[in-house]
Amino acid sequence: MIDKNIFNDAVKAAVLGGHAIMEVYESANFEVEQKGDNSPLTLADRKAHEAIVAILEQHPIPILSEEGKSIPYETRKSWKQMWIVDPLDGTKEFIKRNGEFTVNIALVEGGVPILGIIYVPVTKLLYFGVQGVGAFQKEIQNLDDLSDLMQTSAALPISTTNTITVVGSRSHMSPETEAFVAQLAEQHGAPEVASMGSSLKICLVASGKADIYPRFAPTMEWDTAAGQGIALAAGCDVIRADDRSPLLYNKENLLNPWFIVTNKRFSC
Repeated sequence: MIDKNIFNDAVKAAVLGGHAIMEVYESANFEVEQKGDNSPLTLADRKAHEAIVAILEQHPIPILSEEGKSIPYETRKSWKQMWIVDPLDGTKEFIKRNGEFTVNIALVEGGVPILGIIYVPVTKLLYFGVQGVGAFQKEIQNLDDLSDLMQTSAALPISTTNTITVVGSRSHMSPETEAFVAQLAEQHGAPEVASMGSSLKICLVASGKADIYPRFAPTMEWDTAAGQGIALAAGCDVIRADDRSPLLYNKENLLNPWFIVTNKRFSC
């Protein structure tokens, strides 16, 4: 069972990280830079990182954050628990101002996300999943809305689709993904196809609004850990595309293999 104080602080960190993002989003100064891998970094990424870490570091659990310093595997491999954080997932969507970006916080134990929290700053929708408890969503306007979350949130999934619905990346639809969707069409009839940015794609499957999310393009552990925590708590599967084994974390190489997320009514 996850400690109540750890859970409460993680949710608070996600919401405050979202508030920090919105302060920048509503301004005219994003301060966009290019990181070493040529991906964008904004003032919002940095502000959210600072807000989140200030809360999480109150607990004796190490933090791996996209915007934090790189931590050698020789140090990480002995960690029993760890936070995996993406302060602003979907920076490209943030720059496009389409609202499809999130704050991702996961608590990982033994390579498995046991707590996943995703906050959507623009819509103020909070998704969270706790191992052995379930997955939920709730609109969070301010910190007062965080009281009694388990009792006041809607359990996931909250809906089902009439036809098979596949969700793909808004910015990274690969040829392999397109081929996978074509194969689904041959086996099950033409699926509905939805596009979405950031970790919201996993949330769509967890909530029941989509059935499958194939990701045949690069992602890092901080892109997916929180979403996987939510999906697993909602009864979904998150598996590697190559051998159908579970997607695991705190690997020596933090790059994820290709993976597939499916809900209860669809299996690969």
